[in-house]
Amino acid sequence: MNESAEQVWKECLEIIRDNISGQSYKTWFEPLSVVNLERGNDEIKLTVQLPSRFFFEWLEEHYFTLIRKTITKVLGPLGSLYYDIVIKQENRLKGQDGQSMLLPARHPANEPQPLDLVSSTRKSGVAEIGRGNSPLHTDNPFSNSHLPRTENPIRNPFAIPGIQKVQVESRLNRTYTFDRFIEGDCNRLARSASLAIAQHPGGTSFNPFLLYGGVGLGKTHLIQAIGNYVLANRPGDTVLYVSSERFTTEFVQAIQHNRVSEFSLFYRQIDLLIIDDVQFFGGKEKTQEEFFHIFNVLHQSGRQIVLSSDRPPRDIKGIEERLLSRFQWGLSADLQIPDLETRIAILRRKAVEDGIEIEADVMEFVAHNIKSNIRELEGALIRLLAFGTLHKREIDLPLAREVLRDLIKDTRVTLSIEEIQRLVCDYFSIEEDLVRAKTRKREVVQARQVAMYFSKELTQHSLKTIGLHFGGRDHSTVIHANQSVENQIDTEPKLREMIAEIRHKIELRSR
Repeated sequence: MNESAEQVWKECLEIIRDNISGQSYKTWFEPLSVVNLERGNDEIKLTVQLPSRFFFEWLEEHYFTLIRKTITKVLGPLGSLYYDIVIKQENRLKGQDGQSMLLPARHPANEPQPLDLVSSTRKSGVAEIGRGNSPLHTDNPFSNSHLPRTENPIRNPFAIPGIQKVQVESRLNRTYTFDRFIEGDCNRLARSASLAIAQHPGGTSFNPFLLYGGVGLGKTHLIQAIGNYVLANRPGDTVLYVSSERFTTEFVQAIQHNRVSEFSLFYRQIDLLIIDDVQFFGGKEKTQEEFFHIFNVLHQSGRQIVLSSDRPPRDIKGIEERLLSRFQWGLSADLQIPDLETRIAILRRKAVEDGIEIEADVMEFVAHNIKSNIRELEGALIRLLAFGTLHKREIDLPLAREVLRDLIKDTRVTLSIEEIQRLVCDYFSIEEDLVRAKTRKREVVQARQVAMYFSKELTQHSLKTIGLHFGGRDHSTVIHANQSVENQIDTEPKLREMIAEIRHKIELRSR
């Protein structure tokens, strides 16, 4: 019986998932969707849809061998893969609806031929799959083995012969390194791409590389980490970090002193140019025009361009369309607000660097309540450390509440009965709906009574309102639950300890 396209693609994904990291699978294969499966006499054609042309180029460059072997394993030697690529941005800019283009899988020119596994032939542009029984394997897509190496990089064709290579101070903060950048789900793709660029500046498809995100999320750290890595490992390369404001100021001064040609020549000789906050180029037409020409020369000569912005390229206002399109030639990656675990890791790193030991509950309290950005998170910890040192007080949870009260007042939420129910049910490992149901199972009754106890103690709701939140029970049930818990606290040490643990978890999330 013939399998459906969905079944075939599911089999392919299961094989691929077993041979790459979870993050790589999530980044490059989860966004793909199967379109159809066509069976002919000389070809079995599987078509999957990609969200952009960039996905096509990346998969072909880094996963061709894995995909080829997978298709062979699932469909046999007649199997072939086609990509249906969605084209949205280009047509949207022209006022047209989104379209798609169908392309066959092809063999990247720079991929070595695995002769022991594949007999690679061509038929109408389709990469036909040979037989092979060796186990499938591939590494992280950002690892060195997948990146093209340029032994003799192309130099600037506009440079004047006989002029020595420009010498320049990089303007980098040497403390911004990859080792000091805490990785989490919020920034993993951005950090991996940054490291790949640092290892092979100008030698990847990520040129230009634009990193965007809100204030204090680590953009400046990461783009400068690229520069510091290149300085440490490629001493012959010229690296320059400059803010968009400084670039603009220098250009204006060059105009005033009739030195625009020198200004342009200087920037055209940089091997790695890092421009921070390019959104501030908005509205500066002459600056944009000059940067446009510098960008073209650097890009055409194989130099690496790294940019940062506080928003995606398409949302930057006041930038010429021709420059925006160039910002999107390579890779754009975003930095998101770090999750709880990443925030705690950042605080631990900061405490270790400062040589201070801080209790885990204090770290968790700060991380729970300071969520907006890393800069505020580290600032809160510095403030806490300074206060404890100056006043010779132990850094504990009460001190953290006292010192950071004004910082966290806007980020903390009012404790609700639903939140108490959720936390208590998490502690007892039961479904939230059970405390509102009619069941009289012992563990559910205990969780229900404990949740009622904390709802009465920690909220301003009436007994009647609390009862309604527990499946419509009346106020007398809430009174009984409260009395029962109080009696057990006095007589049962184990339950007293349990109540203290739950109270601690609630306090970390409460006002």
